[in-house]
Amino acid sequence: MARRASSSSPAANAAPHGAGVPGRSVAYLLFRSLRPEQWTKNLIVFAGLIFGLELGNAGSIVRAAAAFAVFCALSGVVYVVNDIMDREADRRHPLKARRPIASGALSPVLAGTVAAALAVGALAVAFWLGWRFGAVALAYLLLQSFYSGPLKHIVILDVLTIAIGFVLRAAAGAVVIDVPISHWLLIVTVLLALFLALSKRRHELVMLADGALEHRPILGEYSPYLLDQMISVVTASTLVAYIFYCISPETVQKFNTDLLGLTIPFPLYGIFRYLYLVHRREGGGSPSQMLLNDRLLLTCVALWVLAVVVIVYLRPFGV
Repeated sequence: MARRASSSSPAANAAPHGAGVPGRSVAYLLFRSLRPEQWTKNLIVFAGLIFGLELGNAGSIVRAAAAFAVFCALSGVVYVVNDIMDREADRRHPLKARRPIASGALSPVLAGTVAAALAVGALAVAFWLGWRFGAVALAYLLLQSFYSGPLKHIVILDVLTIAIGFVLRAAAGAVVIDVPISHWLLIVTVLLALFLALSKRRHELVMLADGALEHRPILGEYSPYLLDQMISVVTASTLVAYIFYCISPETVQKFNTDLLGLTIPFPLYGIFRYLYLVHRREGGGSPSQMLLNDRLLLTCVALWVLAVVVIVYLRPFGV
């Protein structure tokens, strides 16, 4: 289980109340509270554009970009709500204590008011893009709001809720441009999201030691061994699901090529690299930052996207 806390533990070195980002404008603090560095998670909205064979359609590109913007706004709203509700616990966290709301640099009332206005505006745009897309966007906002409340305190359901949020993003990207999305891709999405969520739980449990329960009580229901077992199951399932998608007759017929299997080494390396960073470099706390900061992981993802686009759209060798 977690180690006994000491004066040198990360939790003991958390920034004091009010020690956040002094000298910054309110607009800057509000923007930071939306966590723009996390918006890379919303790139999955473009999966429908790529795998729906709409990458050459200017209208679809514009609608997908609008959908991405809507989900960036909605995910930012969720982060603000989460920061408001968790501000007391965040003040005992070595990193989260420096967030604008937790540090006391930004008023929770002001942040909540701006978040509410942003949510209304984003949902208005979502329903303008189409009632089905608007319904998915609303479902995402409600689900993630419930996560910020009771769901984050229920073991296993907490990580499942995070994973379903990614599935809703992927589904929204297909709905907004009116293309079908493979069930296999949705399965891969939920499994990969579970992999990232479980890795984050493991990182928090190990980093915070005995202070983990003060920051996030649900961590008391997990242990590093249990999380490692769950991660192993999800890792294997993710790779198998992606392999089945690549070689399935449905996929070959849709894209008129059987070369998509050549992309399998990229998710293999990417997942193994991520596990290496989690276990050997104490990473996993923020998947977005790991993706942007680790050059090899970022290169792997970029090459996978490039390979998929080349195979699906250019069909090399005429196969």
